[in-house]
Amino acid sequence: SKFDFVYFDLDGTLADTLQDLANAANHAFQTYGHPPRTFEQLRFLIGQGVRRIYSDALSLPINDPQVDALVTEHSTYYKAHQFDHSKLYPGIAELLDTLVGRSLPIGILSNKPDADTQVVVKQLLDQWEWASVRGGREGCPLKPDPAAGLEEVARLGYIPKQVMYVGDTKVDMQTGKQAGFYTVGVTWGFRDEVELRANGADAIIHTPAELLSLL
Repeated sequence: SKFDFVYFDLDGTLADTLQDLANAANHAFQTYGHPPRTFEQLRFLIGQGVRRIYSDALSLPINDPQVDALVTEHSTYYKAHQFDHSKLYPGIAELLDTLVGRSLPIGILSNKPDADTQVVVKQLLDQWEWASVRGGREGCPLKPDPAAGLEEVARLGYIPKQVMYVGDTKVDMQTGKQAGFYTVGVTWGFRDEVELRANGADAIIHTPAELLSLL
Protein backbone atom coordinates (compact mmCIF):
# COMPACT_ATOMS: atom_id res chain seq x y z
CA SER A 1 0.00 0.00 0.00
CA LYS A 2 1.01 3.63 -0.60
CA PHE A 3 -0.39 4.36 2.89
CA ASP A 4 0.54 3.19 6.38
CA PHE A 5 -2.75 4.16 8.03
CA VAL A 6 -6.35 4.55 6.83
CA TYR A 7 -8.24 7.07 8.95
CA PHE A 8 -12.04 7.36 8.81
CA ASP A 9 -14.69 9.82 9.83
CA LEU A 10 -17.58 8.00 11.57
CA ASP A 11 -21.04 9.51 10.93
CA GLY A 12 -21.87 9.59 7.24
CA THR A 13 -18.72 7.67 6.31
CA LEU A 14 -18.71 4.32 8.13
CA ALA A 15 -22.09 4.49 9.85
CA ASP A 16 -25.42 5.77 8.57
CA THR A 17 -26.48 7.59 11.72
CA LEU A 18 -28.38 10.45 10.09
CA GLN A 19 -31.92 9.33 10.95
CA ASP A 20 -31.16 8.91 14.66
CA LEU A 21 -29.25 12.21 14.81
CA ALA A 22 -32.07 13.99 12.96
CA ASN A 23 -34.66 12.53 15.33
CA ALA A 24 -32.65 13.70 18.35
CA ALA A 25 -32.28 17.19 16.88
CA ASN A 26 -35.98 17.50 16.09
CA HIS A 27 -36.87 16.22 19.56
CA ALA A 28 -34.73 19.02 21.04
CA PHE A 29 -36.08 21.69 18.67
CA GLN A 30 -39.68 20.75 19.44
CA THR A 31 -39.10 20.44 23.20
CA TYR A 32 -38.02 24.10 23.19
CA GLY A 33 -40.80 25.30 20.88
CA HIS A 34 -38.84 25.47 17.62
CA PRO A 35 -40.22 23.99 14.39
CA PRO A 36 -38.68 20.68 13.38
CA ARG A 37 -36.16 20.78 10.53
CA THR A 38 -36.41 18.68 7.39
CA PHE A 39 -34.10 15.75 6.81
CA GLU A 40 -32.48 17.76 3.99
CA GLN A 41 -31.80 20.75 6.30
CA LEU A 42 -30.38 18.49 9.00
CA ARG A 43 -28.04 16.79 6.55
CA PHE A 44 -26.25 20.14 6.29
CA LEU A 45 -26.43 21.07 9.98
CA ILE A 46 -24.94 17.81 11.25
CA GLY A 47 -21.20 17.15 11.12
CA GLN A 48 -19.50 20.03 12.91
CA GLY A 49 -20.33 18.94 16.45
CA VAL A 50 -23.71 18.90 18.17
CA ARG A 51 -23.48 22.53 19.41
CA ARG A 52 -23.18 23.79 15.86
CA ILE A 53 -26.50 22.15 14.89
CA TYR A 54 -28.30 24.56 17.21
CA SER A 55 -26.09 27.64 16.96
CA ASP A 56 -26.22 27.47 13.14
CA ALA A 57 -29.95 26.63 12.90
CA LEU A 58 -31.00 29.38 15.33
CA SER A 59 -28.22 31.92 14.59
CA LEU A 60 -27.08 31.87 18.22
CA PRO A 61 -23.57 32.21 19.68
CA ILE A 62 -22.01 28.78 20.25
CA ASN A 63 -21.96 29.32 24.06
CA ASP A 64 -25.51 30.66 24.33
CA PRO A 65 -27.49 29.17 27.27
CA GLN A 66 -30.26 28.23 24.80
CA VAL A 67 -27.70 26.14 22.90
CA ASP A 68 -26.66 24.48 26.20
CA ALA A 69 -30.27 23.51 26.90
CA LEU A 70 -30.85 22.14 23.39
CA VAL A 71 -27.61 20.14 23.47
CA THR A 72 -28.55 18.59 26.82
CA GLU A 73 -31.98 17.62 25.50
CA HIS A 74 -30.47 16.26 22.28
CA SER A 75 -27.85 14.21 24.13
CA THR A 76 -30.31 12.66 26.57
CA TYR A 77 -32.66 11.62 23.76
CA TYR A 78 -29.84 10.43 21.52
CA LYS A 79 -28.35 8.16 24.19
CA ALA A 80 -31.69 6.31 24.41
CA HIS A 81 -32.30 6.16 20.64
CA GLN A 82 -28.93 6.20 18.86
CA PHE A 83 -29.33 2.65 17.51
CA ASP A 84 -32.99 2.82 16.47
CA HIS A 85 -31.97 3.16 12.81
CA SER A 86 -28.17 3.45 12.71
CA LYS A 87 -26.19 0.82 10.83
CA LEU A 88 -23.05 0.48 8.73
CA TYR A 89 -23.32 1.59 5.13
CA PRO A 90 -23.47 -1.24 2.57
CA GLY A 91 -19.96 -2.41 1.68
CA ILE A 92 -18.23 -1.00 4.79
CA ALA A 93 -17.92 -4.37 6.57
CA GLU A 94 -16.31 -5.91 3.47
CA LEU A 95 -13.94 -2.95 3.09
CA LEU A 96 -12.83 -3.17 6.73
CA ASP A 97 -12.38 -6.94 6.41
CA THR A 98 -10.09 -6.34 3.43
CA LEU A 99 -8.04 -3.59 5.13
CA VAL A 100 -7.57 -5.66 8.28
CA GLY A 101 -6.79 -8.71 6.13
CA ARG A 102 -4.01 -6.68 4.49
CA SER A 103 -2.71 -5.70 7.96
CA LEU A 104 -3.39 -2.01 7.23
CA PRO A 105 -3.99 -0.14 10.51
CA ILE A 106 -7.33 1.70 10.66
CA GLY A 107 -8.61 4.52 12.86
CA ILE A 108 -11.61 6.76 13.48
CA LEU A 109 -11.66 10.53 14.06
CA SER A 110 -15.10 12.01 14.80
CA ASN A 111 -16.61 15.28 16.00
CA LYS A 112 -19.20 13.21 17.90
CA PRO A 113 -18.45 13.49 21.65
CA ASP A 114 -15.78 10.95 22.55
CA ALA A 115 -17.99 8.87 24.87
CA ASP A 116 -20.69 8.58 22.16
CA THR A 117 -18.06 7.73 19.54
CA GLN A 118 -16.76 4.87 21.69
CA VAL A 119 -20.33 3.55 22.20
CA VAL A 120 -21.06 3.54 18.45
CA VAL A 121 -17.79 1.75 17.72
CA LYS A 122 -18.52 -0.84 20.40
CA GLN A 123 -22.03 -1.40 19.02
CA LEU A 124 -21.42 -1.34 15.25
CA LEU A 125 -17.68 -1.70 14.63
CA ASP A 126 -16.37 -3.93 17.40
CA GLN A 127 -15.42 -6.86 15.19
CA TRP A 128 -12.46 -4.95 13.72
CA GLU A 129 -9.33 -3.88 15.55
CA TRP A 130 -8.86 -0.10 15.58
CA ALA A 131 -5.45 1.50 16.13
CA SER A 132 -7.18 4.70 17.25
CA VAL A 133 -10.76 5.76 18.01
CA ARG A 134 -11.23 9.37 19.00
CA GLY A 135 -14.22 11.68 19.22
CA GLY A 136 -14.53 15.26 20.41
CA ARG A 137 -12.79 15.82 23.74
CA GLU A 138 -12.87 18.76 26.14
CA GLY A 139 -9.99 21.11 25.55
CA CYS A 140 -9.20 19.91 22.03
CA PRO A 141 -10.67 21.73 19.03
CA LEU A 142 -13.05 19.81 16.77
CA LYS A 143 -12.47 19.17 13.07
CA PRO A 144 -11.74 20.98 10.74
CA ASP A 145 -8.90 21.79 13.14
CA PRO A 146 -6.45 18.93 12.45
CA ALA A 147 -4.90 18.91 15.96
CA ALA A 148 -6.61 15.76 17.29
CA GLY A 149 -5.89 13.77 14.14
CA LEU A 150 -2.26 14.87 14.00
CA GLU A 151 -1.84 13.99 17.68
CA GLU A 152 -3.14 10.45 17.09
CA VAL A 153 -1.04 9.97 13.94
CA ALA A 154 2.11 11.11 15.79
CA ARG A 155 1.28 8.85 18.77
CA LEU A 156 1.06 5.88 16.38
CA GLY A 157 4.36 6.82 14.73
CA TYR A 158 3.10 7.76 11.26
CA ILE A 159 3.79 10.86 9.21
CA PRO A 160 0.86 12.74 7.64
CA LYS A 161 1.67 12.00 4.01
CA GLN A 162 1.48 8.26 4.78
CA VAL A 163 -2.11 8.68 6.01
CA MET A 164 -5.30 8.37 3.98
CA TYR A 165 -8.21 10.25 5.55
CA VAL A 166 -11.74 9.33 4.43
CA GLY A 167 -14.82 11.47 5.10
CA ASP A 168 -18.13 12.72 3.74
CA THR A 169 -18.27 16.48 4.43
CA LYS A 170 -16.32 19.69 3.81
CA VAL A 171 -15.25 19.53 7.46
CA ASP A 172 -13.48 16.23 6.72
CA MET A 173 -11.89 17.51 3.50
CA GLN A 174 -10.61 20.62 5.31
CA THR A 175 -9.31 18.49 8.20
CA GLY A 176 -7.45 16.12 5.93
CA LYS A 177 -5.94 18.82 3.74
CA GLN A 178 -4.83 20.94 6.74
CA ALA A 179 -3.25 17.86 8.33
CA GLY A 180 -1.39 16.94 5.15
CA PHE A 181 -3.25 13.64 4.73
CA TYR A 182 -4.31 12.17 1.37
CA THR A 183 -7.98 13.11 1.59
CA VAL A 184 -10.79 11.02 0.10
CA GLY A 185 -14.41 12.19 -0.15
CA VAL A 186 -17.27 9.68 -0.13
CA THR A 187 -20.59 10.44 -1.80
CA TRP A 188 -22.78 7.99 0.17
CA GLY A 189 -22.82 10.20 3.28
CA PHE A 190 -24.39 13.48 4.38
CA ARG A 191 -23.07 15.75 1.57
CA ASP A 192 -22.57 15.77 -2.19
CA GLU A 193 -19.63 15.55 -4.55
CA VAL A 194 -19.72 19.29 -5.35
CA GLU A 195 -19.01 20.18 -1.71
CA LEU A 196 -16.25 17.57 -1.43
CA ARG A 197 -14.46 18.74 -4.60
CA ALA A 198 -14.81 22.41 -3.64
CA ASN A 199 -13.05 21.64 -0.35
CA GLY A 200 -10.01 19.97 -1.84
CA ALA A 201 -10.73 16.22 -1.99
CA ASP A 202 -7.76 14.40 -3.52
CA ALA A 203 -10.12 11.65 -4.70
CA ILE A 204 -13.87 10.97 -4.70
CA ILE A 205 -15.38 7.51 -4.28
CA HIS A 206 -18.99 6.39 -4.67
CA THR A 207 -18.75 2.95 -3.06
CA PRO A 208 -16.55 1.59 -0.24
CA ALA A 209 -14.95 -0.96 -2.59
CA GLU A 210 -13.51 1.88 -4.71
CA LEU A 211 -11.22 2.83 -1.81
CA LEU A 212 -9.10 -0.27 -2.51
CA SER A 213 -8.01 1.04 -5.92
CA LEU A 214 -6.50 4.13 -4.19
CA LEU A 215 -4.23 2.07 -1.94
